[in-house]
Amino acid sequence: MTLKVLVAYATKNWSTAEIARTITEVLRKEGLEADMRLVRDVHELQAYDAVILGSPLYEGRWHKDARQFVKRKSEALARRPVWLFSSGPLDPSASEGKIPPVASVRRALIRIHAKEHVTFGGCLSEDAQSWTARTLVKAGKGGDFRDFKQISAWAQRIGATLHGDIAVQPDGS
Repeated sequence: MTLKVLVAYATKNWSTAEIARTITEVLRKEGLEADMRLVRDVHELQAYDAVILGSPLYEGRWHKDARQFVKRKSEALARRPVWLFSSGPLDPSASEGKIPPVASVRRALIRIHAKEHVTFGGCLSEDAQSWTARTLVKAGKGGDFRDFKQISAWAQRIGATLHGDIAVQPDGS
């Protein structure tokens, strides 16, 4: 039986969606059935054996949609393997070493018994939507700091874990 994984994400300027797409593609190459969906479009988790959940960081917090998703689905998330990722630092720090989760993500990690959290570099381009983001770009603080090799390696590790994790049952328990 092929395990089914949900890669759910929140996004504002679509750079986190590109991270989620990379993760989804890697999981599929690893022989898993992976669906990529915006968190606001996820209503049920019954069909999924595992979940990868990600969000950009804004002012030290996850996107509102991701925070609300964790609150709404905390019981269902706690019954299956879950990995969390954040995207955000607009510098190379995420590629240079492990960055601990921000406080609200750390609380979510504990609440849903997530297996792991990782922070990837963020991306802020000139076509950013908010006034604050455009101001940061104009001040020279934008750029693309995502490390897709790092993202792919993380997804491969999750795939290997899921293939070898005999505790993962089809019902998510």
